[in-house]
Amino acid sequence: MYDWFEERLEIQAIADDITSKYVPPHVNIFYCLGGITLTCFLVQVATGFAMTFYYRPTVTEAFASVQYIMTETKFGWLIRSVHRWSASMMVLMMILHVFRVYLTGGFKKPRELTWVTGVVLAVLTASFGVTGYSLPRDQIGYWAVKIVTGVPEGIPVIGSPLVELLRGSASVGQFTLTRFYSLHTFVLPLLTAVFMLMHFSMIRKQGISGPL
Repeated sequence: MYDWFEERLEIQAIADDITSKYVPPHVNIFYCLGGITLTCFLVQVATGFAMTFYYRPTVTEAFASVQYIMTETKFGWLIRSVHRWSASMMVLMMILHVFRVYLTGGFKKPRELTWVTGVVLAVLTASFGVTGYSLPRDQIGYWAVKIVTGVPEGIPVIGSPLVELLRGSASVGQFTLTRFYSLHTFVLPLLTAVFMLMHFSMIRKQGISGPL
């Protein structure tokens, strides 16, 4: 069986390339922050996918469905807790990773595009937090979304239309929840996966940045 796959995919060559990559002597635990962020993202995908089997994205059932996950579903409390805390950990690791890259000059030539994709990933991570906050449909989530989506209102001319575009209507309601649920479970994960692939591919190509 192994020989069949080896003949077609050259698995051993791929494995040798991965395991033989040179790691500079200055690399320490702080260079693992990006990998930890990726791990948190994978945990988010797994636990989030599990909760989609029970979560109902409607204004009348969202809160009750979250309570059902926490109290009635087997290990539901654990899955949601892991999802929540790994989300906080992902944001923290992302912030620390950005600081580490900046302080070690990882954004300089020839790694400008790696830095750009990293900034995009940071924005996507923050967007995960905002959209995820709205899904339980509790008081904290409702007011957080209302405040965040209301920020563009101060922009002349396009402010009000932009707010309505984000909310789906003049106020925070069912259209807002539907849009944020779609963003949180489909659009943002897809974009994050694409930019992570680009990000890590460029790191693989260019190598790890030097010390201070």
